[in-house]
Amino acid sequence: MGTAVATAYTMAGENEEDGSTVFRPGTAALSPVRTVVALALWLGAIHFNLLLVLASVFVFPGHIAALVLGTQLFFMFAPVSNTNGWGRNVARFICKHAVGYFPITLHVEDYDAFDPNTAYVFGYEPHCAMPLGLWVLAAPMGFMPLPKMKILASSAAFYTPFQRQIWTWLGLVPASRKNFSYYLGAGYSCAVVPGGLREMRYMDHEPDSEVAFIRSRKGFVRIAIQTGCPLVPVFCFGQDRVYNWWRPGSNLLVKIVGLLKAPAIVFWGKFGTFIPFRLPMHVFVGRPIEVTKNNQPTMDEINEVHEKFVMGLQELFNKHKYKAGCPNLQLQVI
Repeated sequence: MGTAVATAYTMAGENEEDGSTVFRPGTAALSPVRTVVALALWLGAIHFNLLLVLASVFVFPGHIAALVLGTQLFFMFAPVSNTNGWGRNVARFICKHAVGYFPITLHVEDYDAFDPNTAYVFGYEPHCAMPLGLWVLAAPMGFMPLPKMKILASSAAFYTPFQRQIWTWLGLVPASRKNFSYYLGAGYSCAVVPGGLREMRYMDHEPDSEVAFIRSRKGFVRIAIQTGCPLVPVFCFGQDRVYNWWRPGSNLLVKIVGLLKAPAIVFWGKFGTFIPFRLPMHVFVGRPIEVTKNNQPTMDEINEVHEKFVMGLQELFNKHKYKAGCPNLQLQVI
């Protein structure tokens, strides 16, 4: 495991009686100031940009407002590289001080089943307001025995100034078929949220219910078959509680927001800010589901592998919800 998160998490995974490998938060107290800074860097860009725009419209004199807005436009389109040394240090800082804030515990059912020379497709559920548990799989964390990892995120995030730089440094790329196929072909394992932003339409406030909108989401399965990459079900418990949220009742508004590829809900954390509530999360990584490579899979082949993934996700959920402290939680797969 990389040294970046050594003080926030145990140096090596702990083997449990059921054979799983667990990465737990360390006992050392995290610095409150560094934690807030890390969370702000990780999650605060949208709020920061909104404040800048409002200040430019209502507070700043004209020349200052023009400079601020021009700077935002520059960072919206300026080239960014995840190989930037300074950027990598920022990513390590965020992983060390923000991901351990909740904290997030990673459970891998069969750590030895993952081959460092193989690319995998990790299907992560649920999305919730934000799939924050997904970051425990980010490359700077270094938990999985896979040297190359990418997380596919909504392309809208990569038009947000400052956020696009930070998320790129963390190993995220815009979610597109082209990027998905390219990175798998280049040997990168890719983590995706099959339910995506559409899944937000089906969220509810019931405390004992989670929704996975994956019955009709088969594109990630098709690409896994085309590239011959095994599928891995991943489920996160506790993520639904780290933000409060409100969804507009107008279907038209929801559709308009969906066309813009933006979240169809408003969400907030502590004191109404971007800072999520400090509640534990548990991310469980299932065993890889092998696929037979086929550049032109039939729908029957896709449906067969997709059903294996759905069953694997449900089994992962039912097997570990007691360990995660959610014995009454029910999963709706729609």
